[in-house]
Amino acid sequence: MNADQPEYAISRIDQPDRGTRGWLVRLQRNGVRHQEFFSDAAWDGAERALERARQFRDRLLAHARRVSKRRTTVRTHSAITERNQSGVIGVSRVSQTGPNGASYHFWQATWSPRRGERKSVRFSVLKLGDEEAFRLACEARESGVAGEDS
Repeated sequence: MNADQPEYAISRIDQPDRGTRGWLVRLQRNGVRHQEFFSDAAWDGAERALERARQFRDRLLAHARRVSKRRTTVRTHSAITERNQSGVIGVSRVSQTGPNGASYHFWQATWSPRRGERKSVRFSVLKLGDEEAFRLACEARESGVAGEDS
């Protein structure tokens, strides 16, 4: 089921033995779970409860879209943390050991031009030097996020 379907993230709950009848909205976005129950009794019937459940779900989805868009278009720089050593979102230093035992070092830029698609490009530290490889990775990330490379 996808977000364009009318009952996306909405389930009907009918438990007559417990006196529970209504609609349950359950969504998880960015690791945060959202859940709300809309009982038939509280909303004067199943139709009005479903209408309220849809409104609640739609507000959650709209908020998630705004947050997601803001993350990819506005936040291109961040503080250096344990998870982000470059200080630039989507740019990381990669080290690999080849089958011959030699180590290879790259700066890699990663972005998502469309939902469900991921692109990346690497710049060799050996060929370009550390600073130039990093600079090119930052440029590639910026142009990829801006849509110039999609």
